[in-house]
Amino acid sequence: MAEFLSTINGYIWSDSLIYLCLAAGVYFSIRSRFVQVRQIPDMIRLLIHGEKSASGVSSFQALAMSLSGRIGTGNIAGVATAIAFGGPGALFWMWAVAFLGASTSFVECTLGQIYKTRDRVTGEYRGGPAYYFSKAMAHTKAAPAFKVYGVIFAAVTVLACGLLMPSVQSNSMAAAMHQAWGVSEWVVALGTVIVLAFVIIGGVKRIAAFAAVVVPFMAVAYILIAIVIVFANASELPSVLGLIFRSAFGAEAAFGAIVGAAVMWGVKRGVYSNEAGQGTGPHSAAAAEVSHPAKQGLVQAFAVYIDTLFVCTATGFLILSTGAYRVFDGESADGKVLADGGVLPSDVAVGPAYAQHGVDTLWGGFGSTFVAISLAFFCLTTIIAYYYMADTNLRFLVGKYAATPVPFLRGTVASNTTLVLQAVILVSCAVGAVVTATDAWTLGDIGVGLMAWLNILGILVLQQPAYKALRDYERQRREGKDPVFDPIALDIKNATFWETYEPQDERDKVTVAS
Repeated sequence: MAEFLSTINGYIWSDSLIYLCLAAGVYFSIRSRFVQVRQIPDMIRLLIHGEKSASGVSSFQALAMSLSGRIGTGNIAGVATAIAFGGPGALFWMWAVAFLGASTSFVECTLGQIYKTRDRVTGEYRGGPAYYFSKAMAHTKAAPAFKVYGVIFAAVTVLACGLLMPSVQSNSMAAAMHQAWGVSEWVVALGTVIVLAFVIIGGVKRIAAFAAVVVPFMAVAYILIAIVIVFANASELPSVLGLIFRSAFGAEAAFGAIVGAAVMWGVKRGVYSNEAGQGTGPHSAAAAEVSHPAKQGLVQAFAVYIDTLFVCTATGFLILSTGAYRVFDGESADGKVLADGGVLPSDVAVGPAYAQHGVDTLWGGFGSTFVAISLAFFCLTTIIAYYYMADTNLRFLVGKYAATPVPFLRGTVASNTTLVLQAVILVSCAVGAVVTATDAWTLGDIGVGLMAWLNILGILVLQQPAYKALRDYERQRREGKDPVFDPIALDIKNATFWETYEPQDERDKVTVAS
């Protein structure tokens, strides 16, 4: 089974997907006139002030929900893996895919806002790729095909976020805790199930509240510790930067043979970490209460920077500046050792232990505990975000039958399918904590890759409304207005939520300072 899954993963993560991610980022950057650079001031401004209502969360809460999905094991174990199998140059390609991916994130998240809807049962905002695939072309002859495409994406997302991807998070968390305290993986599995059950049963509001508190705290704490470690090794920074850039383009003799692997692992782990183009960000973006879709598109574009340029970079510099790395040939820990920083024990496994030993170089014994705690927060919030995305797509699949009572069972179709999803994701986390890291990462990569293929190809077709929204937002800002979205005036079809939405009619809406 492991060999079969590895073969499937190889087909999904072929060079074609790598080139697609990079090429789409370049294309969206040019089409948006590099919105990820021009609109940085507005990105920051929109983070500070936002709105929320009984139906929608604030922009900051939506960002926190998005970051809770983006910031996870990919920021620690994923970076370590990229360096181990792609060399230090993989970090450069993670930066590249983040910079380009910010424009991709803007497009997909703006589309998520444009075509969002209200949940038939809870009244909360719902949206994502399945929604914009099925709605954006509903007025054309291609409507049936895009409806099917939306259903396929929804089904894949339920599979990926509900079953395949959570296991990676729990596996890394269990590995870090075992390294730090010798805790049995089964104990970690049980603890994870208990904590997750409490949060996810509370619904989107509890998820948003939990994420808004935990995500900023965990990210800032981790980055600050990493900065302290890097500054303690400040004399190594010039050589680290030089090593990253030389190995990224094959100019470093030791890594010349794996320059292709640097690109592969940098893009692969970059997409896994920041999720730009994967189609996960639009789900939390759609949950936000905003007066214009472009607002949340900009906020979510900035989330890519926070994830990769801040958190992943902190991990990369921590590992490289302390010498807590080992690079292998053949993209496997069984391959020849091409470089060794001299800090890691000979038997250490590729993964969070790299960062743990890096911190230990400054504070002996503290590194394992700190990284284990950080990873626990990162992974728990990521799994919670996965659950929210899977649940959103499950609601899309049941559609108009959501409120239909189920014969012989209590509750409706929506409530019963949600219970099944909750059980599946809890089982996935429990199993993931005790399987091998290789199997867990293979399953996660398959989930990420399938979603990325479907979403990027889809938004390449549906991108135009996002640019219309961007131009409209920028025009209103130049006129000194707080932008308000009118899809009819912009000739954007099927944005049914916005056609009847008027901000002043939201009686319970309040302005919040995040």
